[in-house]
Amino acid sequence: MSRSVLMSLVACAVLVAPIAWGQAGQAKSETQKTYVGSEKCQSCHEKEYDRFRKYSRKTQSFDHIALMKKGLTEEEYRNCMECHTTGFGKPGGFSSEKETPLLKEVGCEACHGPGSLHVESSDRKDIKNDVSEQDCAVCHNKERVEAFRFKPLIYGGAH
Repeated sequence: MSRSVLMSLVACAVLVAPIAWGQAGQAKSETQKTYVGSEKCQSCHEKEYDRFRKYSRKTQSFDHIALMKKGLTEEEYRNCMECHTTGFGKPGGFSSEKETPLLKEVGCEACHGPGSLHVESSDRKDIKNDVSEQDCAVCHNKERVEAFRFKPLIYGGAH
């Protein structure tokens, strides 16, 4: 290999390497996060997980709509799953009891977002920490509160 070809290859590597490293860093973007299920949260967040399982009615949310399924159209039933499961209609979210059983109830990731990156890194930046009433209002909005006569509980018994 000639010296000029070798120098050209080295120059390209020096110029391209930072771009490649930058892209590798981007691999862990918001679009790469996936749902892992609340059980993955338990080992590091035992107190919150135990409280959630003990006090939150969200842990039986799928069962509530399953009881009503006979009286609902398929569209109504699918609309219920948006708030009674974790990640329904989102990439990697709940799709069915058979395919995604760990996401069939409303779990930690329904409020905090997909947890795969946080589980890998334990970095607070890889999960939504600042959950607010606005986040709750996605499901606990005025129309649903009046229709179902329930009082929304921020933090659902976990925190």
